[in-house]
Amino acid sequence: MPLISLGHRGAMTIRELADALTHSAMSQTVSAMLHEGLVRGVAGADARTRQVTLTKRAHALLPLLEAEWRSTERAVRELEGELPHPLSAVVRDLEAALARGSFHDRIAHHLASQERSS
Repeated sequence: MPLISLGHRGAMTIRELADALTHSAMSQTVSAMLHEGLVRGVAGADARTRQVTLTKRAHALLPLLEAEWRSTERAVRELEGELPHPLSAVVRDLEAALARGSFHDRIAHHLASQERSS
């Protein structure tokens, strides 16, 4: 989705991308896209910001990415129609549960419990 947003809106700061996509790890996502040669960073309006813009390679991928995104959304809607609970609600509930305790922390807790009982 970040590539599609950049393709439609043009250069954006990482903060703008994060705000637009509500993604808490946007800087890591941008780093991965930089590493893959899909975006490049340019100096922003002040020293605290950097704008991210698509490379030619990423522009060439946009039609495929957009088609995959639309197909993914359709597949999710299809799955939701087959499930007793909306998949989006399950994901929200899972996010809330993980905010209360990360999966890593839960595993560590169970490992510690096993070590104590051994």
